[in-house]
Amino acid sequence: MKNLVVIPAYKPDEALISLAQRVRELGYELLTVDDGSGEAYEEIFEKVSRWGKVLRHEENRGKGAAIKTALAYIEKEAADTDGVGIMDADGQHLPEDMARLFEEVLKHEMSLVLGVRNVGKDMPFRSRAGNGITRMIFRLVTGVAVSDTQTGLRAFDSGLIGRMGEIPGERYEYETNVLLALAKEKVPIVEVKIKTIYRDAENSSSHFHVIRDSFLIYKNILKFTLASLSSFLLDFVLFTIGTKLLAGIPYGVQYSNVLARLISGYYNYHMNTSHVFHRKKSVKTAGGYAALAVGILICNSLVLELYRKVFSLSPYPAKLLTEITLFLVSYGVQNRIIFSEKPLQRGRDQ
Repeated sequence: MKNLVVIPAYKPDEALISLAQRVRELGYELLTVDDGSGEAYEEIFEKVSRWGKVLRHEENRGKGAAIKTALAYIEKEAADTDGVGIMDADGQHLPEDMARLFEEVLKHEMSLVLGVRNVGKDMPFRSRAGNGITRMIFRLVTGVAVSDTQTGLRAFDSGLIGRMGEIPGERYEYETNVLLALAKEKVPIVEVKIKTIYRDAENSSSHFHVIRDSFLIYKNILKFTLASLSSFLLDFVLFTIGTKLLAGIPYGVQYSNVLARLISGYYNYHMNTSHVFHRKKSVKTAGGYAALAVGILICNSLVLELYRKVFSLSPYPAKLLTEITLFLVSYGVQNRIIFSEKPLQRGRDQ
């Protein structure tokens, strides 16, 4: 089995040289991508080139872009590759752990294998905090539990190369997008416990920019919720207007609720197909969404009455609590059922 290790590198130090040497000693092909490090780092990459091919970006384009450059090269120039591994350039990952990941790739065809770190007190605070938040949101969005969403040590079957190259993202958000896309497409995610080496308490060797790169990561996750939140606001405004116009009419509150749900429901469906899940409108998705809308509408009215009658709340607080109660249910069904992708069906010979 021919395995190839990709190392995206931006302004690396001498650790990259010993890392490249050890990867080759273990019998793996090596492909390093210089992501616009500049002339000051040419000597390091020259030494690394003794152990494998070095590709170069003229300017810094980001970790995701570097990985995609490597994947495109493998598809064109190294099509006989069986397994692809990705590891960071700063020496935080042991090549011996990559060997363990490749063993799992062999056992689990068409799977993504993650080298997961111990997310405990030994992990620098900024990494631990970011990992915890992303892990929680990731499980909410996909229903898949991943222990370490930000690990840079990954391996996968070459049959996934084409799909990996299609996933959007140029910088650190790319790695999160990969997890989101493959989890949604029902690609198995396998975890392997690894050792991780931190040079200091702040993990200063990392080029992760907390504000910029956190925004890029969470932007793609939070986009899933914005359509539902804006739909809720539209629903609430329409409900408020309706109750004012239909005040004194029997069942005026219920009529206002139904009308508001119908209008905001169509708006939500349009936003989800066009801007969130990027799926074309179809009879299947429209039918599934309509069925969900009816179910949510029934539950909405029942829960609204529950809050009004049992808890003696006025219509507006009751409406607010109703929407909060049903938000996660509606979102989960849309994300995991109605707009879910078909399981990825790709192999080495496809």
